[in-house]
Amino acid sequence: MIKASYEVLQPASGHSFLFRKFGKSAFDAPYHFHEEVELTYIVQGAGKRYVGNHMEDFSSGDLVLLGSNLPHCWKLDADNPDSQEASAMVIQFNSNFLGDDFFGKAELQGIKKLLLKSGSGMSFNSATRNTVNHKLEHLAAEKNNFRMLIHLLEILQRLAVSNEYTLLDHQGSVAERSKSEQERINPIFAYLVENFRGDISLNEAANIASMTPNAFCKYFKRITRKTFMETVIEYRLNYATQQLIQTDKPISDISFESGFGDVSHFYKMFKHKTNQSPLNYRKNFMRDLDADKNRIPTQFAHTSTP
Repeated sequence: MIKASYEVLQPASGHSFLFRKFGKSAFDAPYHFHEEVELTYIVQGAGKRYVGNHMEDFSSGDLVLLGSNLPHCWKLDADNPDSQEASAMVIQFNSNFLGDDFFGKAELQGIKKLLLKSGSGMSFNSATRNTVNHKLEHLAAEKNNFRMLIHLLEILQRLAVSNEYTLLDHQGSVAERSKSEQERINPIFAYLVENFRGDISLNEAANIASMTPNAFCKYFKRITRKTFMETVIEYRLNYATQQLIQTDKPISDISFESGFGDVSHFYKMFKHKTNQSPLNYRKNFMRDLDADKNRIPTQFAHTSTP
């Protein structure tokens, strides 16, 4: 039985937070959670990021802030060249790592609000991501413990004043869960993350939650606002979409690799979601991609002289 594994973290002696650099093997970590807030910067790599009940593509430069006990993992796409030398930088700390009242000070209210929002998971983009990733590289090179702490506070402040982010659990279904709900639902998503491309059993999911199938279905929809099978299909379609635009695999192969045992069922579900067939989706994406490549930016446009 696969469960969301609980991770116990211990900062090095003399440190109030944990900073680590990981290589490719770390991406094999299971879907897991811990009490510490986590800031992860993917230095190199591409694949799927799983946070709570959210699944999304990630690539090099990915920057995500995760709140306490929010389950997560990153799974590499082995076929992507960017994943061959995959690596990441990770900072982990308790929300009270500088004292119970430290972030209660007026000057730190922005960071306090940031940590509250991180319960939903936050993916940063644009200038904020570039700036913070650069700051993280400076922190990685720093040897002085005091300067490392200052770097971390500066990073948190930069994130706190930014509006260049996306809430991964935009409906708040993860952030709003009680601890007891987290302990029950997190293993279910661990089961989904590890198995959605293969056989998924409602009875097995209900068994993991220690519930009858009927009670589990009602519980799952109340917690996630979706049925269990809607969530399974969403995971599979998300994965299939990635394969359609990033590979030239036959659609029948993509259907089976994404967990759909019947190609016609895959076509039906995909068209219901996108209003396009998988083949047209791929063609339209490639056409739009070629158009973007051939489009001349306005700032470089000019008229010829007579």
